[in-house]
Amino acid sequence: MIKTILWDVDRTLLDFDAAERAAIQSLFVEFGLGECSEEQVARYSVLNMKYWEKLERGEITKPQVLVGRFEEFFAQEGLNCRDIPASLAPQFNDAYQLRLGDTIVYRDDSYEIVKSLRGKVRQCVVSNGTVVAQTKKLTRSGLGALMDGVFLSEQLGAEKPKKEFFDQVFAAIGPVEKGETMIVGDSLTSDIRGGDNAGIVTCWYNPEGIKAPEGYRIDHEIRDLHEVYGLL
Repeated sequence: MIKTILWDVDRTLLDFDAAERAAIQSLFVEFGLGECSEEQVARYSVLNMKYWEKLERGEITKPQVLVGRFEEFFAQEGLNCRDIPASLAPQFNDAYQLRLGDTIVYRDDSYEIVKSLRGKVRQCVVSNGTVVAQTKKLTRSGLGALMDGVFLSEQLGAEKPKKEFFDQVFAAIGPVEKGETMIVGDSLTSDIRGGDNAGIVTCWYNPEGIKAPEGYRIDHEIRDLHEVYGLL
């Protein structure tokens, strides 16, 4: 029986792609960079994922992710040729963190699912997202108020999938029976690998039905968040 669910936020409870697109496109206009096309957003998204995966492997730091991705993206798109200040990337990132919380789109009625489980199982957020972005998202979405705990890597000083991240979560919410604790998330490299490192049950949210590469312990795989009910 699962008694504790650790929820990922971006691309699991909330549609991160929708928020990302809206944030970047609106900020391009505000920063005088012109229109940001769907193709440019797609290229940024791929680049962004590369930076977060480097962070998960311990190759770079969080500040290097947040600013470096925009520095590379702007250069890739030829924006470094414009008469723009060297501080564009840091300024853009600061605005981007806040703007991400302006677009709230729930995945699979996630709000109602979390609400229906409140008081029946312990539920916590576990996220590598920044404190600024995630605090705004969780507040505006109402999800934060439904949780029994919110754990952000920036505050813990360790990122998913590191065992140290989960050790701090368990120390805060304990006692925890690891066989009764399940992480639900979309990322194999962060959520599923992290759950494996922590020795808890893993549930891969895979709405697109893509085939997982070898090397991951996936205890459960779901296409829709409503399927969580059947795993409890």
